[in-house]
Amino acid sequence: MTSYIFLDRMHFFAYHGVGEQETIVGNDFIIDLRLKTDITLAAETDDVTNTVSYADVYEAVKEEMAIPSKLLEHVCGRIVERLFRDFPTVESIDLKLSKRNPPMGADIEAAGVEINAERTA
Repeated sequence: MTSYIFLDRMHFFAYHGVGEQETIVGNDFIIDLRLKTDITLAAETDDVTNTVSYADVYEAVKEEMAIPSKLLEHVCGRIVERLFRDFPTVESIDLKLSKRNPPMGADIEAAGVEINAERTA
């Protein structure tokens, strides 16, 4: 069975950006996250210790989002590294990080980075 844990549209206020103004006033960010992991044992036992707790995943993402970075690519890389480190049963990660209304002189709802990462041995 292929299975995923997901967290959709997590909202954070953070200070990521290349421009000095972005690091001072901050911006709204949205993260969509999907983690491939085997939930077979959890489905049988009804025990959270046999799965990846999405509450724990949220806390890890929240901590990484609180660290200012210039590039969203850097933020994504940190989040992926942290999730693979903290949750050894996660096989792959799909992550989309969006900055709402980025200050680039365009009428745009969001811009960002989307990645897929596979655990390496």
